[in-house]
Amino acid sequence: MGLVLVGLTAAFTGKVNLVASVAWGVLSVCVPALVFARALARQMRQRQVASALVSFFVWELVKIVLTVALLLAAPRVVTELDWVAMVAGFVITLKVYGLAMLLSKWRQHRSSRV
Repeated sequence: MGLVLVGLTAAFTGKVNLVASVAWGVLSVCVPALVFARALARQMRQRQVASALVSFFVWELVKIVLTVALLLAAPRVVTELDWVAMVAGFVITLKVYGLAMLLSKWRQHRSSRV
């Protein structure tokens, strides 16, 4: 979804600073989520429930700190940062999680009726 959003921004505006701002907003969601998912995948191998639970919360905190750090670094990395475009890319990318969850439940509901 993030690539689609960046592509649409490029197609409709053609402004490099807007495309870079949207891309940074998308990356500010995707990179921390990827780090979190890889860490959890490694934790799935553990047999100790308490350790896995603590690890989950630690990596969630790492994800939040990394997200905030990426957002705070945006003005230094993206020249002529457009905050509205960056926040739009960030929020739309975050909403994809909810959309994926709804589609998953809808597909499960549909397949259970068959």
